[in-house]
Order: sequence, then C-alpha cells, then structure tokens
Amino acid sequence: MTRVVRQLLRFVVIGAIGFGADVAVLYGALALGSGPYPGRLLSFLTAVWVTWRLNRRYTFAPTAAPWREWWRYLAAMSGGAALNLAAYWLTLWCLAPALWLPALGVAVGSLAGMLVNFLSAKLFVFKS
Repeated sequence: MTRVVRQLLRFVVIGAIGFGADVAVLYGALALGSGPYPGRLLSFLTAVWVTWRLNRRYTFAPTAAPWREWWRYLAAMSGGAALNLAAYWLTLWCLAPALWLPALGVAVGSLAGMLVNFLSAKLFVFKS
C-alpha cells in the first residue's frame, strides 16, 4: 500500500470521526434553539478543528507551529467547505423536513468536500 493510499484511508477514518463531532454539535445547537444554518456553521468549525488535530497527529506530519498550521488548514478547507455547506443547504432545501434530515445534509456535504479537502491538506497545509 502506498503512502498516499495510507494517508487517504486515515483521512477518511478521521473524516468519519469529524462527521460524528459535526452531527453531535449540530444537534446540540438545534436543541438549544439554533436554526439549522447557524448551527451548521458552528458544527462545521468544530469538525474542522477535530479533523485538523487528528490529521496533524495521525495522517500528515506537522509542518509549522500549531496555530499557524491551524489557520492554513482552515483556509485550505474553504474550498471543500463551500462544496460541503452548499450540499448541506441543498439537501435541506430539496427534502421534506425530518428529524434525520440535518444529519443527512452533513453526510452529503462531507462526501461532497472530502476529495477537495484531502488534496488541500496534502498539497498545501502539510506539504513537506
């Protein structure tokens, strides 16, 4: 198995952990009265932080001081974030409201942005 394939597999597993954090924070925000869009922004930022910490440790070697790298990671994830949040919004807009719909929107959004985010992380943030 090549190094890139190992990194991609780790990135996918960590993405699943980030998905769990994303959904948990989103439903927590919804329970506290947030709407599905403000809650999603909070949950998305949480997921980005969780995945950055885990990818930094298990997928890619750190390449800069933590806070500098965090800001680069956040900026690099903006392309995937645009796809992710657009897919989330479109999912909520196209389907009838249901308790499970925000989680489905997060899943659709996560899949939509995954490849862009992997390439951004590998080629920009953690480039050696």
